[in-house]
Amino acid sequence: MANLFSNFKSVMYKNYGENPGKMLVHTGVLGWILSAMAQVSAVVFNDKISKEQKSFLIPQEIADAAINIISFYVITSSFKNLASKLVSTGKLSTVKIRNYIKSKVANPADYIGKLNTNIGKDFPEIKEEFKAFKNGVDVVASTVGSVISCNIVTPLLRNEYAAQKQKEAIAKMHGNENLNIKQPEKISMDAYIKMASMKHHSTGLKI
Repeated sequence: MANLFSNFKSVMYKNYGENPGKMLVHTGVLGWILSAMAQVSAVVFNDKISKEQKSFLIPQEIADAAINIISFYVITSSFKNLASKLVSTGKLSTVKIRNYIKSKVANPADYIGKLNTNIGKDFPEIKEEFKAFKNGVDVVASTVGSVISCNIVTPLLRNEYAAQKQKEAIAKMHGNENLNIKQPEKISMDAYIKMASMKHHSTGLKI
């Protein structure tokens, strides 16, 4: 058991020890997956839900889970990767790191901010300070991305999907008939008088 825990710690450190932002993204995705499994299981094993309802609810829960997981991963990863690139190229930096680069590079303007710039690899002598700053930025960017995904983008996508599925369900219930309520056509006064007269004669008393 101790060896298993030690191996687990080694794997976690190897994959996430120097990249906490990546760990936040992956643990967030894992959380969404476990939540989705719980939601689907709650529908599957609920005896109070009919088979017809389950046939509709289970695919809907799976689709909701896919929206949650994909939007979270894409948005959070994008924020993290963008932040990492900005730090690696020097667009985001500390005063100490930037001053060090200026002291080593003849023309800092041709180095800082370029796509092929990688401060972490180019200047291993400041690796520790660079890594600490980059990890902090990654964590902040991942957190911001997850907040935007969970509170803005994902609810919008889910609401749009739910509205579409609701329309499809209603259309199916009514045999795909047109559910738009149309106003009755207007009739002329002559037609109204004629209709009233016919109704009067049909209901008149016979002697």
